[in-house]
Amino acid sequence: MRKTFCLIGILFISLTSAQEFTTFRNGLIYNEKTMDKLGKIVDSLHLKYKTCDLTKVFYSKKQVKGCIINLNSGNIAQAKKDMDSNISLENFIIKYPSAKVRKDILITKTKTKDYDKKDIIRYDELSLNDDYALYLEKDYKKAFAEKPEKGTWVYDYQPKTSYSEEYIKAFYFPENFKSIPLDQKYSKQIVYSDCLIDVSTTKFKENAKSERFNATISLPENWQSLPKDKKEKLLDEMRSAEAVGSCSNDFSPRIQGVNMALLSAETAHWEIFLKSHLDMMNDRFERVSDASYAWKDRQTYIKELEELDINVPDLLLGIYFRIDNPEKNHYYGNIGRLGRAISESKDNKLFLSQILSMVEDERLDDYNRVLAYFLYISCNYYTKSKTEKKFNNAKIINAVKKLPKYLADNIKVETI
Repeated sequence: MRKTFCLIGILFISLTSAQEFTTFRNGLIYNEKTMDKLGKIVDSLHLKYKTCDLTKVFYSKKQVKGCIINLNSGNIAQAKKDMDSNISLENFIIKYPSAKVRKDILITKTKTKDYDKKDIIRYDELSLNDDYALYLEKDYKKAFAEKPEKGTWVYDYQPKTSYSEEYIKAFYFPENFKSIPLDQKYSKQIVYSDCLIDVSTTKFKENAKSERFNATISLPENWQSLPKDKKEKLLDEMRSAEAVGSCSNDFSPRIQGVNMALLSAETAHWEIFLKSHLDMMNDRFERVSDASYAWKDRQTYIKELEELDINVPDLLLGIYFRIDNPEKNHYYGNIGRLGRAISESKDNKLFLSQILSMVEDERLDDYNRVLAYFLYISCNYYTKSKTEKKFNNAKIINAVKKLPKYLADNIKVETI
C-alpha cells in the first residue's frame, strides 16, 4: 500500500490542500481533554525545572577560521606527502600554483558517529550562501583528536581510477580550534530545553528497528476508549520500530509521529510526547528521498505548545544552539523548520528581537551567530506581511555588518 502511495502522492498533493492532521473544535490537533492532561503535566515540570542545574555552562562547537584547498592537476601524490609533513600554506601555494585556494572559511570540528555507529571526527565548512560545503570525516583516535591543529592539514585524497581523475581536497588550519563558553543566558535556555524535553530517555527504544513497510503507525478507531495498559502497549509497539518514508509523499513517519504524541499524552509520557511533537515541528523523520515540493504541507504545530504553559521562546532557542558539550540525547532543532515555526508564533516579535541580538552579540561564537542569521532569514522568508518582511530585512542587513569582517563580507542578504 505504501509503495503505491508514493506513486499517487504527487497527484494527491496537487489536487488537495486539506489539513495534514485532524483538528478539533479548539483548532488544535489535540482535543480539549488531551490538552488538559498535558497542562497538568506541564505544571509538574515547572517544579522539576527548579531542580535542574541552572549554573551549567555550555561551550560552543570547536571552530577555526581556516582554508580550503582543491588540487586536481600536477604532482598530487607529492602534495599529499607535503600535507602529511605539515607544509605551510604559503609554501604549498608556491609549490602548487594550480591549486584552488579559499581563505577565511569558518570550519567546525565535531566528534560524532558515522552511519555504522563508529566514532569519527567530522570537519565542516560553514557555507554562507547555499553553496556546496566541504566536509571531511576521519576515524576517531584520541591522540589525533586532541593534538594541536595549528599548521596542520586534513584531506581527502583519491588516486586515479578508470572512472575518475586523481585529486585531493583539504582543510588547512592556521590556528588551533577554539571552543568558548556561552553566556549564562544562553546556557539557561539550553538547560530549560533539556529539562523540558527530558534527555534522560529517547523517543524510540535503543534497539528499535527502522522499517519502511512494517512499522506500527496507525491507531484503531476506538483507541481512546481502550484501557491504559492497551494504550501503553500500542505506544511500546511504535517505540520499537521507526517508520522510514519511502519517498516524499509517504506520510507514514509523520502519521506515526502524531500518533505517538497522542498516545504518550493519554498515558502521561511527557518525555515521549514532547519529542514526538518537536519531531513534527522540525520534520525530523527518516525518508529514503525527500523533495522540497512536499515540505510546505508539513505544518509546524507551534500553536499547540503555546497553548500550554511553556516558555516556547526558551524551548526553541535552547535547541537552536550548536554546542560542544551537550547532554546525552540533547535535541537539536532544524534551523529552517524552526524559522518557519517562529514566523507562526504569537511571540514572533520577541523571537526576532532575541535572534537579532544574537547575530550582533560579539561575546557569542561566530558559528552560532551565523546560525542565528540563518534562523532570522528563515523566519522572515515565511513571514506573510510584506511590510514586516521589508522591516525585518532592513534590520538583518544592519546586523550582518556587526559580524566579523570575514563573515560579513561574504554574506549576501537579499534586499526586499
